[in-house]
Amino acid sequence: MTTRAYILIETQVGAVRRTLAGLRALDAVASADIITGDFDIIALIEGADMAAVAETVTGRVQELEGVRRTITCVAVSAR
Repeated sequence: MTTRAYILIETQVGAVRRTLAGLRALDAVASADIITGDFDIIALIEGADMAAVAETVTGRVQELEGVRRTITCVAVSAR
């Protein structure tokens, strides 16, 4: 079963489009959009399990140029 998580991303001023392009280039990112509010981008991450999602967030997303902070919201569904 695939694990999914929504990542709320705050970027440095002026870096949102560059960061968005970097996110969209990652294989684990199913979608990424610029949003309004306290965060600048929301991305949907998919992985084989929670460890894979965590590795994507900490090893790939947080390493992107322009990322200041993230909040990870793991999707839970009753299927």
